Amino acid sequence: MSQHKRRVSAQQVRRKRAVVAAAFVGTVALGVGVGVWASADGGGGKPEGGAGQAPSERASAASSSRAATPSSPTPSRSYPLSQAPRTIPAVRSHTPARGPGWRPQRGERVVVSDPELADEGRLIAGELGLAYAGEQDDVRAGDLRLTLGSGGGNPESYTMTVRGGRADISGPADSGVFYGTRTLKQEVHGGGTAPEGVVRDEPAKPVRGFMLDIARKPFTASWIEDRIRELGDLKFNELGLHFSDDQGFRIESGSHPEIVSPDHLTKAQVRQIVDLAAARHITVVPEIDSPGHLGAVIAAHPDLQLRNASGVATKGAVDISKDASAKIVDDLLNEYAGLFTGSQWHLGGDEYQALTVADPQASYPQLAAAARQKYGSGGTVADLATGWLNDRAGTVRAHDRTMRAWNDGFLRNTSVQPAKDLQVAYWTGKEIGARQPVEYLSAGRKVLNYNDEFLYYVLGQPQTFVYPTGQRIYEQWNPRVLRGTTAVPASYDGQIPGGSFAVWCDLANSQTQDQVAAGIRMPLRATVQKLWDPGTPALSWADFRKLADRLG
Repeated sequence: MSQHKRRVSAQQVRRKRAVVAAAFVGTVALGVGVGVWASADGGGGKPEGGAGQAPSERASAASSSRAATPSSPTPSRSYPLSQAPRTIPAVRSHTPARGPGWRPQRGERVVVSDPELADEGRLIAGELGLAYAGEQDDVRAGDLRLTLGSGGGNPESYTMTVRGGRADISGPADSGVFYGTRTLKQEVHGGGTAPEGVVRDEPAKPVRGFMLDIARKPFTASWIEDRIRELGDLKFNELGLHFSDDQGFRIESGSHPEIVSPDHLTKAQVRQIVDLAAARHITVVPEIDSPGHLGAVIAAHPDLQLRNASGVATKGAVDISKDASAKIVDDLLNEYAGLFTGSQWHLGGDEYQALTVADPQASYPQLAAAARQKYGSGGTVADLATGWLNDRAGTVRAHDRTMRAWNDGFLRNTSVQPAKDLQVAYWTGKEIGARQPVEYLSAGRKVLNYNDEFLYYVLGQPQTFVYPTGQRIYEQWNPRVLRGTTAVPASYDGQIPGGSFAVWCDLANSQTQDQVAAGIRMPLRATVQKLWDPGTPALSWADFRKLADRLG
């Protein structure tokens, strides 16, 4: 998919490296003690000859062995076959071997094969308390080497080889190498030692997302940055930001400062968020929802609010028969395309209230008239709304973005069809005229999974929403479960790029941002496990939770 080909300017690369360098300085002090952490969970195995020793003798022998063992031990048959790494998400393949494994020691190096891996090398060096040595051709005991492979393949795939006292991570692109370092970091933090052998790993789904509603509830920049670090370590690759709604517009604007809420993120803060995300191979996906959910814009421009035939205002909806409504939204789309430099964009398109009444043509005669003028005598309000979505798609397409819209923005029985390059963000089957996911799939569209029965964390649990549990996602959901609890046929799997866990803040004060972080902790881990590998997990839920607690 095109979302893997991230559009990064030279300036953004420099900013990304500055972010990584700061992370290196901040984490090296934390990492220097890693090298003396004890191995746990059979990571690299222990010599079989120690099995009959008393606990105190074994501890003493282990201590003496560590002190006497050279930094490049030779694997021998005295070691049992290694066990697969225990990570979240689980690695797809591990070939065991006999040997002590690899653990970071003070003074050992991280070396890279290519300057493109400098960011990844500096980051993991800082996290594990190692020295970053840059591009080096010589081979030393204890090295961690990062390499770009010459072949093709999934850019997010990687191979990690632990052998002869060294660890090597290679991949066809820097994103895959980065994910290999996340596996290594978890192994070391979870048990002290990366097990001997070869890991071959890649995600099943290219879209592994987390979406955050900052429009209804402002979240601090530091909280969002903490989530980016968490997402990166878990191998998520998208962060959606829904920053405009009826309750607020939460990012500084130069084109329309009058619409911005007092509590908002500055553009400088957003650039820092985007740069940190890029350093973790995460694309930030902005959403300015329209033509509904524009209450914050309407508050500053009441003349744009949609009114029915009786003059009654329609909540959150702009009058799409007015050119000024399109202009202000296009102004914003063009402005923020320069701030959010990733390849993805969310157009919204859901819950336009003019389409929820029994007879939209009679209730909103100005919309009906505009539809007839634009599309002929048979034009309807639904046609006009579809045309609005297509026009906004045209604005964003000019910035070379891949676009998605909510499934209830794709309207039935219209003469105007949604643009063919729009992906479906399928979240609900509860809207008027709801369609099954198979309708979109059979029409050839790509469908992203935002299933509200499993993946919606809605503050205050309004209507029928309940806080999702990691266990339910882990045991009952997979990317083909797009609506309710029933999976679509496996033949459509290739049209489902992945999905996103979403936090919506309908009742914003129901939880603090720290409570949100705690509440989504296990659901995030369960979601990424099933996006990385949709099959039945090897671990029980209880063991998965214990592993999450151990990894932190």
